Amino acid sequence: MGDGVSMEKIRNLSLKKTMVLYTILSLIVTFFLSVSIIEIAGQIQEEVWWKYVDQDEYYQAMNDRNENFEVVVPRPNQSKMSRMDWHISETCDFLQTYGVLLFSFAGCGIAVSLFYKNKLKRPIQELKMASQMIAEEDLDFHMAYENEDEMGMLCREFERMRGQLEENNRRLWQMIEDERVLRAAIAHDIRSPLAIMRGYQEMLLEFVPEDMLDQEKMMEMLRGGMLQIERMNHFIDGMRKMTKLEERELNCSVVDIRQLISQIKTLAEVMEEKSEKDFTVTAVGESETLVADAEIIMEVADNLLANAFRYANQEVRLKLTVTPQYLKMSIRDDGIGFQENIDRVTQAFYHENPQDDLKHFGMGMYISRIYCERHGGKLLIKNAADGGAEIEAVFKNYVSERGCRKIIRLDDRVMPSLYHM
Repeated sequence: MGDGVSMEKIRNLSLKKTMVLYTILSLIVTFFLSVSIIEIAGQIQEEVWWKYVDQDEYYQAMNDRNENFEVVVPRPNQSKMSRMDWHISETCDFLQTYGVLLFSFAGCGIAVSLFYKNKLKRPIQELKMASQMIAEEDLDFHMAYENEDEMGMLCREFERMRGQLEENNRRLWQMIEDERVLRAAIAHDIRSPLAIMRGYQEMLLEFVPEDMLDQEKMMEMLRGGMLQIERMNHFIDGMRKMTKLEERELNCSVVDIRQLISQIKTLAEVMEEKSEKDFTVTAVGESETLVADAEIIMEVADNLLANAFRYANQEVRLKLTVTPQYLKMSIRDDGIGFQENIDRVTQAFYHENPQDDLKHFGMGMYISRIYCERHGGKLLIKNAADGGAEIEAVFKNYVSERGCRKIIRLDDRVMPSLYHM
């Protein structure tokens, strides 16, 4: 286990430290190898020379030696040596003279080779493969090199870029699919009121000239036509909002929570009176203000409250939670809750009940989701445990992270911009 940990640490060393480590290790190995080779070459050379030494004279010199001189095997004259022995002697001379330098170069070469093999080869191959696959518009791959060195960081950044490209492609195809569904829904939702209005007009053209319609019936048909015209106006207004969603920029202000609650109560009073259902609003949190786009918050509140009052039996409750990071708007009703796939609720032109097609166009939840995401938050939808539907709209509070495009005081005096500060 200890060896595994050590190898893991070595693999995760930076490129510079790894190169230094390989160089030091190679120099140490080549030093000891050079010393050994020089020693062996000296011994082989002496054995070759020994063949051509007057051994009686050598032993006599050994007996006569003292501390002032040392007896060595003398180098024989080339003319006395065989061709093979002379080449062996010259080779030993070469190794003794240039062995250290030669093995040092060899050790550095081995260090560079190991460095490339262990630290560069695999990530370079993966990056090359990834670049080719991206060029071929194939994003179905994964960068497997995960060492903690510079090449690992580069591969992770490349993997992050690949993931971002994949996500962008997914969003692009989703936008294309949404546009296709949108065109079909627009055709359907325009056709319905037009068909009703055409029916009314045909009846009027047929029966009015012959006085076959009484005034009450005629007024009923005219009111029906006006209702369809109102539906068309709502539809056009919804389409106008949808076309501006992508262009909508955050216009933040310092929002007072008490003023926000007052505006929400005013907004809900008309719905409360019209639906004859109760409405309560509460607020909890650590701050009395937040920095956000009040217009977006009120637009989402309008859409979600209208949906809650539409399906509630007797009561709608709204709770605001404020933290330094976000504002959470929770809206609950005591209706039957969502009966179908919750993921479909935030799609454009969604109707859970086909009869709702005669009342609204199903764009409120879709627009609310887009607005929440544009404000750095999200829209969460679920059925409450004790019955009814519960929707949470989360908005980012830009006081702590300073990401909003523009900050304006409620009295319209300009505050310092927090965008890219």
